[in-house]
Amino acid sequence: QVQLVESGGGLVQSGGSLRLSCVTSRSIGGLYIMAWYRQAPGKQRDLVAIRTSGGSTTYADSVKGRFTISTISTDSAKNTVDLQMNSLKPEDTAVYYCKLGLFSREYWGQGTQVTVSS
Repeated sequence: QVQLVESGGGLVQSGGSLRLSCVTSRSIGGLYIMAWYRQAPGKQRDLVAIRTSGGSTTYADSVKGRFTISTISTDSAKNTVDLQMNSLKPEDTAVYYCKLGLFSREYWGQGTQVTVSS
């Protein structure tokens, strides 16, 4: 079992930046993916960005050039995946969720709210 904890959400003005972090409860090795999704009120949960254990990244068209997903290996006991969000727009307002895909199982964080004011 793996727990994911997100942080870094908040309120920001349009054009501003935020950095989200997702930390795993234990170190993850082998083949896996870590991803960020978001869900706006009344809408489905959509993929924002994926990073594989091999370092490949994929972004939703709506965030390309503005968001960057990265992993940070500063602690051998856990994994961290960050989402740097620049040039934020009101339509980026949503709850952002971190997901880990490992051995055909999915683990989700509890979500962190991002609100972009116009």
